[in-house]
Amino acid sequence: MMVRFQFEDTVYRGIVAGGFIEAGGRVYDLDEVKILAPWEPTKVVCVGLNYVEHAKELNMDLPKEPIIFLKPPTAVIGPGADIVIPPSSSQVDYEGELAAVIGKRCKNVAAEEADDHILGYTNFNDVTARDLQRRDGQWTRAKSFDTFAPMGPYVVDADPASLKIQTRVNGTARQSSVTSDLIFSVPELVEFISSIMTLLPGDVIASGTPPGVGQLNAGDVVEVEIEGLGALKNRAVAGG
Repeated sequence: MMVRFQFEDTVYRGIVAGGFIEAGGRVYDLDEVKILAPWEPTKVVCVGLNYVEHAKELNMDLPKEPIIFLKPPTAVIGPGADIVIPPSSSQVDYEGELAAVIGKRCKNVAAEEADDHILGYTNFNDVTARDLQRRDGQWTRAKSFDTFAPMGPYVVDADPASLKIQTRVNGTARQSSVTSDLIFSVPELVEFISSIMTLLPGDVIASGTPPGVGQLNAGDVVEVEIEGLGALKNRAVAGG
C-alpha cells in the first residue's frame, strides 16, 4: 500500500507494511505521522450515474456513454481533514466511490491496456452541494468547493471488478454495494476519458457512487471503506 504523509515539516511517500511506513530507508510509526491525500492530481475526473442500482433508485435510464465532470485539485483533502459545509448550501451530500490513480501519461488508451496506466486504487468521497446542483442546472459549483474531494488513505494495487464498497455516517451504513454493479468498468472509463483529455501521473478517476446517497450535517463523521483499500474518514464542519 502506497501512502503520502507528513512527518514534522516534510512530506514523504512510502509503503505501509505491518502498521509501519517504510520511506527513504527509515521506518515510521503510523501514529507519529499525518496521512495526506495519496496524490496531488492535476485534475479529478468524476463519473455520474455509473451504478445500475443507483440509476434504478433515481428512476433514470442507464446512460449510453459515461457522464463525466471535473473537480479542481484545490478540492482534494486527505483522511482526517474536515469537509467544510459552505454557507451558500443547505444540503451537502456524501457520495462514496472507488477511484483509480493514474500511474503514467495516458492518451487514447484502449480498455485492454488500461491496467498498464493505473498506479492503483483508493477511496473517494464526491462531496456535493445538492441544492446548488439543482439550482444551477450544471455541476461545477456544486462539486468544486474546497474540501469536496476527500481521498485516501492509501493507493493499493487491486482488481476493481468486484470490490465491496460501503459508506457509513456516524457508524451507520448508508451505502453498501459492490463494484460489479458499475455500468462502465474502470478500463472502459480510462478508454473513454483518455480519448477526450490526456491523463497525467497522479490524476484521479472517480468511478461513480452506488445507491444510498444522503446529506451530511455539521458534526457528522463520514467513512468510505472499500474492500482491501482501508477506510477514508472525514468530519463535516460548518463553514464561516
